Amino acid sequence: MLELNQVCLLPGASAFDHVFPPGKITVVLGANQSGKTNLCRLIAGLTSSADGNVVLGGIPLTGRPPAGRPVALVYQAFVNYPNLTVAQNIASPLVAAGMNRSDINTQVQLLAQRLRIDDLLDQFPGQLSGGQQQRLAIARALAKNAEVLLLDEPLVNLDFKLREALEWELRDLLTGSNLTVIYTSSDPKDAFNLADQVLVLEAGNKLQSGPPMTVYSHPDSLSVMHLLSDPAVNVLIRDGHVLAVRPEHLSLQPGGRRFNLQVTAVETSGDESFVHGRLQTSSTAQSDGADWVVRLRGMTGLAAGQSVAVYAQPQDMQEFPVGAH
Repeated sequence: MLELNQVCLLPGASAFDHVFPPGKITVVLGANQSGKTNLCRLIAGLTSSADGNVVLGGIPLTGRPPAGRPVALVYQAFVNYPNLTVAQNIASPLVAAGMNRSDINTQVQLLAQRLRIDDLLDQFPGQLSGGQQQRLAIARALAKNAEVLLLDEPLVNLDFKLREALEWELRDLLTGSNLTVIYTSSDPKDAFNLADQVLVLEAGNKLQSGPPMTVYSHPDSLSVMHLLSDPAVNVLIRDGHVLAVRPEHLSLQPGGRRFNLQVTAVETSGDESFVHGRLQTSSTAQSDGADWVVRLRGMTGLAAGQSVAVYAQPQDMQEFPVGAH
C-alpha cells in the first residue's frame, strides 16, 4: 500500500493525505498545472517543488534516492535509449542491478511477450511506431521489478485511435498484477477506461477520490463535475446557486426540466452530434445567453438559428452554492 502523508504539491495548495491501493490502477485527473507531474516526481524521489511523506508497505521512502525506491516512472515522451536494441533497452535495469546474463535473457523474453513486442527485440527504437515505443518504455520500467508504476500522461502524444487501443492493452496488461499503478491524465475518458480509483486534483489540491462512477455520479463540487466531463458541464446561475447538467444528460425528448436554447452550431461525427446553443432564460436568472452544449446520439435535423427545447431529469442535475469550488 502506497501512502501519502501531508503532501503539498504546489505553493499555496493545501496539504493532503491519500492511499493508493495495491494491485489497482488509480488515475490522477487534473488540468495542466494541477500538480500531477509533481506528484509523480515526489513518489519517484526526483527533484520537485512538492513536499510530504511517502510510505510504501509501512516503510518510509522519503529521503531515499530514486535508485533506492521500488518505483518506476514512464513519461509522456518516449524515453528509450536510441543506440540500444529493444532487448538491450529492456535489459538495462537488470544489467544495472547486476543480474546474471541467463536470468536477464529470461526476464527480457517474458516482459517482451507480456508487452507484445517479442518480435521486435532486435530492432532499435527509431524503427518502432509510437505505440511500440511506449510499450518498450513500460517494459523497461517493469524490468526494474518495481512495486509502484507511475505513468505520467504516457499516451498524450499518440493519435486518438492508437491511444484508445493502447489504453485497453494497458488495462489488460496491468489488471491482476500486484503493482500499484498511478496514471496521470487531463482526459476524463482515461478515468472511465482505465481506473479502479480516481484522484481529482486542482491547483495542487485534492478535490475528491473514489471509484470513477461514484465520483462522476456524486461530485463534491462543480470543479470535480467539470473535470469529469467532456465537453464541460452546462451551468445556470439562479438565486445564489449553480445548477449544473452534463451535455449527455440533456435530451430533445420532453420530460423533466425544460431549457430553451437558440442553436449556434451543430457538430456531428455520424454516431453522435454536439448541439451548441445560447441559453434563453427568464429575466430573473443570471445565465441568460450562457453557451451550452447538448450531446445527442446519431444525427439531428437541427441547424444554426433554430430555437429548441431540451430536457434534463432531476436526478441528472447537480446544485452547488455560487463561489464553491
